[in-house]
Amino acid sequence: MLLGIVLYFLAATVLLAVWLLPPVRVRAQAWMLGAAGRGHAATQRWLGAGGAAVTQVQAGAWRRGAAVLRTLLRQRWPIAAALAVLLLLPAGALLLRTAHRFDGYDHTAARAVDERIAALLQGEQLVAPPPLPPELFTAGELAVARPLLGSASRQWELLDADFRQRLLLVFKQLKEQHGYDAVLLEGYRSPERQAALAALGPAVTQAAPFESYHQHGLAADVAFLRDGRIVISEADPWAKRGYEHYGALAESLGLQWGGRWRSLLDYGHVELRRPGVQRQAAGPAR
Repeated sequence: MLLGIVLYFLAATVLLAVWLLPPVRVRAQAWMLGAAGRGHAATQRWLGAGGAAVTQVQAGAWRRGAAVLRTLLRQRWPIAAALAVLLLLPAGALLLRTAHRFDGYDHTAARAVDERIAALLQGEQLVAPPPLPPELFTAGELAVARPLLGSASRQWELLDADFRQRLLLVFKQLKEQHGYDAVLLEGYRSPERQAALAALGPAVTQAAPFESYHQHGLAADVAFLRDGRIVISEADPWAKRGYEHYGALAESLGLQWGGRWRSLLDYGHVELRRPGVQRQAAGPAR
């Protein structure tokens, strides 16, 4: 493509020089006449006596060519203007091609990238842990602290793929770095379930249906497993330290942690916020 553009400009430059510059035009005419004369003489020598007919044909062709050239020279200014327009169009296209860059399509632009997130999205895909016995989620303090938890969804496959991998990486690092076994209490939440929880009062949730990232598979509630029991209360010093580690890891991977909320603190809640996926909640989108 580049070679074609170069040849296009060279040809256009030669033509413009012939039509617009008298010295170049005179030299071009002399060269053409000389070339024609030399060709005529060579043809006569090669054909001998039988070349007379061919010579007449060549002479006629030369006269017609000369007439066309004279016509072009008389119309040189309109032709030059037309060529200028033809040159301006590709030249403008080339200038615009190099002068404009559109956001989101410049793969060479340098951007700050968290190495762990890059490895998460491009490297090995983490696998969800095996499900725990359902009775663990309705025993002890859980029945009081989290109403309707027994019917909550803990299906990892219903979570957004990007959010799921980030959360699994949090679980992995939490275990490797701090020794905590994290447990998914609730992931995806249907609008009907959100309405049922909202009906229990603002102490449970302040988000109506479609005002929580749970409805989009972009939020999760988490607790810890200790000695075969699920520990959820941050009043437990061990659990409180676990939540602090959990929140720090989640935030390092681009997640929002409910432990930072100004009201209705929810230490086990994390979410991956995406603009435009939900209505604005009146309070924390738990």
